Amino acid sequence: MDRVACVELRRLPLQILLRLHPDWRELPAVVVDRDKPNGVIKWVNERARACRILPGMRYAAGLALTHELRAGVVTEAMIQDVVVRLTRRLTRYSPQIEPSVREPGIFWLNASGLGRLYPSLGKWADCVQGDLWQAGFRSVVVAGFSKYATYAAAVSRRNGKNLVFENGAQEREHLKSVPIDRLGFERQLRDALLKLGVRTSGGFQDLPAESVRKRFGAEAHELHRQAGNRGWTPLRPVEIPEPIARKTVLDYAETSHERLLNLVEPLLDSMLESLAERREALAGLRLRLELDDKRRHDETLEPATPTLEAGQLLHLLRLRLESLSVSAGVIELRLQARGTPATQRQLELFREKPKRDLAAIHRAFARIRAELGNGAVEQARLAEGHLPEAQFVLSPMKGLSRPRPEDVAAAKRPLVRRILLPAVVLPSRARHEPDGWLLGDLADGPVEETHGPHVVSGGWWAREVVRVYYYARTRSGRWLWVYQDLRRRRWFQQGEVE
Repeated sequence: MDRVACVELRRLPLQILLRLHPDWRELPAVVVDRDKPNGVIKWVNERARACRILPGMRYAAGLALTHELRAGVVTEAMIQDVVVRLTRRLTRYSPQIEPSVREPGIFWLNASGLGRLYPSLGKWADCVQGDLWQAGFRSVVVAGFSKYATYAAAVSRRNGKNLVFENGAQEREHLKSVPIDRLGFERQLRDALLKLGVRTSGGFQDLPAESVRKRFGAEAHELHRQAGNRGWTPLRPVEIPEPIARKTVLDYAETSHERLLNLVEPLLDSMLESLAERREALAGLRLRLELDDKRRHDETLEPATPTLEAGQLLHLLRLRLESLSVSAGVIELRLQARGTPATQRQLELFREKPKRDLAAIHRAFARIRAELGNGAVEQARLAEGHLPEAQFVLSPMKGLSRPRPEDVAAAKRPLVRRILLPAVVLPSRARHEPDGWLLGDLADGPVEETHGPHVVSGGWWAREVVRVYYYARTRSGRWLWVYQDLRRRRWFQQGEVE
């Protein structure tokens, strides 16, 4: 193997965190090992690094540098699931792939022998980066001649552009200029080198090898050997299991959902048996329908939790097939499973069943997604906005955590506002109201009491907004949250208070 490439997914755990909290993208954000003040920071984004926040610091120390710091925990199971999926995705571009054991998000690929498939290594690198971008991940691809040099170049690329080294001399020269705080050094080693004035990989290479071993240990000595390009580190590709897939070709075009489901059932049973042999459970299912008019229809399904129960999966498939509207009959069916390590839940039968069955709730969510689409179940997350409707965002919800109720005194019950999106246009308020101001149905009656005004203004940086809010009680006892838009000269109902 004479060419190797390093694919670096810009701090993968941090990307996973920002996919869960998209409103943190413009803020300093870090991944911590536990969500406590003494939690250790493991990964940081560029905005946090600009505030002098580095991996290895405590979360409380980062908050002392900037109050805008956001932090979250990304579990090892979440990271490994994404690494496995990305490894399989990268097999489209190289048959040999080695994911890094120490740093998730680092992949080395065999980049040799691609001349007949791509015009150049640069074009190949652009294809890899573009494919990962479509999957929702930012990455950098560096092609060169050694694993360590390509890794160092990839993690130090700040502009997000790919890099291809034309020869070994160019690669070694670039390696000397890489800052050590960009490399995966342990905190103690990094801080000790910085105290010695060693700030680049070139300065680290210039240290005597025996002195590095004696003062910093065997691991630092191995890094020193790799940084100096002394010796060759072979690629250790992982074994990629073949995807579990089944298909059936129909003798005639089929349009009946019930008959299609009968054809799917034996295929699904066979796939579940293969997954069980691998000690895996089905985490996702891809359904492909080849139509009689040469068109193709793809659908993806995800159960509430990874499962090997055929009945649950068939129910989801039934809901999805009944909701489909295809242009012609089906002439071929294909199923492909995405597996994940199966878990053993011991003593589950002996536990008392809780009043709220989260597993049943997750199954209900999965049914809704199967019938209405994967984006049908959403949850509100707090956001920093000026107007009430901008103080939260809706994002897809995969699961629901167990509630933790608290005792609240009757005198301190919080107001619950139900916000309407978009706000409902109300009839204009007359100057004289002999019969009262009607905001809704006649059954609610006119407005009998108001509290306000509460003025909300601003937005001069984009579009100026001036609103005057009131709480209005109707004769029926409903408290409505209304406002007058002074610039538009209209009344709106923002929500309702309980």
